Amino acid sequence: MNKFQSRPLSDRVLREIFPRVIADLILVHLSALASLAAALLWQMSESRPLVSPDSVAELRSLYLTTFVPLSVIFPVVFLASGFYTRNRSYASRYKLFTLARGATAASLAFILAAFLMARAGTLPRSAAVTFILMVNATTIGARLMKQWFHSAGGADPEKNPNSVQSGIPQPDKPVLVVGGGGYIGSILCRKLLAQGRKVRLLDSFVYGDSAVRELFGHPNFELQIGDCRNIQSVVSAMNGASAVVHLAAIVGDPACEQDKSAALEINYAATRMMTEIAKGYGVERFLFASSCSVYGETEEIVDEQSEVGPISLYAQTKVDSEQALLRARTDRFHPTILRLATVFGNSYRPRFDLVVNLLTAKSLREGVITIYNGEQWRPFIHVSDVAEGFLTALDAPLSVVSGEVYNLGDSRLNYTLTQVADTIQRLVPGTRVEHIENPDRRNYRVCFDKIRCELGFECKTHLEAGVRDLQAALESKRISDYTDPLFHNQRFLKAAGRLTSKEETDTQVMAAFAAVLNNQQEPDWTPEKVRV
Repeated sequence: MNKFQSRPLSDRVLREIFPRVIADLILVHLSALASLAAALLWQMSESRPLVSPDSVAELRSLYLTTFVPLSVIFPVVFLASGFYTRNRSYASRYKLFTLARGATAASLAFILAAFLMARAGTLPRSAAVTFILMVNATTIGARLMKQWFHSAGGADPEKNPNSVQSGIPQPDKPVLVVGGGGYIGSILCRKLLAQGRKVRLLDSFVYGDSAVRELFGHPNFELQIGDCRNIQSVVSAMNGASAVVHLAAIVGDPACEQDKSAALEINYAATRMMTEIAKGYGVERFLFASSCSVYGETEEIVDEQSEVGPISLYAQTKVDSEQALLRARTDRFHPTILRLATVFGNSYRPRFDLVVNLLTAKSLREGVITIYNGEQWRPFIHVSDVAEGFLTALDAPLSVVSGEVYNLGDSRLNYTLTQVADTIQRLVPGTRVEHIENPDRRNYRVCFDKIRCELGFECKTHLEAGVRDLQAALESKRISDYTDPLFHNQRFLKAAGRLTSKEETDTQVMAAFAAVLNNQQEPDWTPEKVRV
């Protein structure tokens, strides 16, 4: 098995989280002292012109014997509430709500603990209310002040163009979508264009161009037909791009097993080549479509810090590409890895080699679906939400997503295969479900808290809605024959034959970059050395 982590956790704790915990503790202690001082002033205005020494001593004792030992509650609750995720810069209502909820919860937890520990020495009611308000004001206010300082100072992209904050894709430069003519890319290109961005598409159109043909006349759409293994095509496409979204791959275990050589070239070696060319052209942001299948078979709920265990060639090429990209990270090249859950739903280039789509089609056309090892868990995500996830990562500050790995999905969409069958059976009455056990025991449930907490991403389309949309497309004959090889990667590639490189130079280049997998040497390919 390969051990993979986006960045050593101990390093991040020491360099990033620990100073922020200390800063929050200082703010909390200042809030406590201010609240106790307010309580003294309240006593003065309410009953006594002077505060007795006994009152001062009582509040001092309350601070030293109760608050100081219990103040550890605050960083624990703050951590659980997502205060110390990497995203410190998005000032959305979601972020403010998270901060207010965490600050209030920590304050109430402290007050409860103080009451249970020393009933006679709890905070006065006036001090307790003031304390909750002060903790909210200081923790939220400090973050807003820091954000204002960064936006007004050295982190301003116009004042510091080399800062990682300057990595938001520039509207006058195109976003390069490699492999954008397929299942996911055809939706992503449309969403990018709808945002007013320029889009450059590099695709060899192995499966045809019908999914994006209607975009060809769009003023912000630029088409470049070419193989991602061809260095001249990649150099030409990369020139002037503001960011790269890398979707090109032979997708799925059966398709990769059918042509292992092409899978290694397209899924790994081409990624290595694109990485070097992007760095040569100064393209800072590089988004890579990986897969949750890198986790292999496990009974545990996995997250980005979990050990990977690929059990297929497809998953192995994704792991190797992830590691190559993260090794290439510099202060001017910022890869982001998105590990996709199992995708489902209709698209401009439909696929029926995906479990939800295939079962939905079979239930409508044949009235019976077969479930293998129904108690296995899988994470799911609608294809439209995949595109939204890439947009979210594309818009996030580079200081947040640089060198990071995100599971792309939603914890609410973890289902067993039996639950998927039950949903389809409910939506397509009369469907018969057959259960069969076989040796394929791939089982994994995925945690998606990181992308939700750091980027605010949540899926919008749930399983039932996606099935209903597919059902409507099939029943209306918009998709006439789901068994057409065009809708099945492995079947189509089997009929098309081997995806060999058209030029001998491409084969040599891919061999050079594939060799990096074994010897870790960096091949010397730069844009200046390629004649376009």
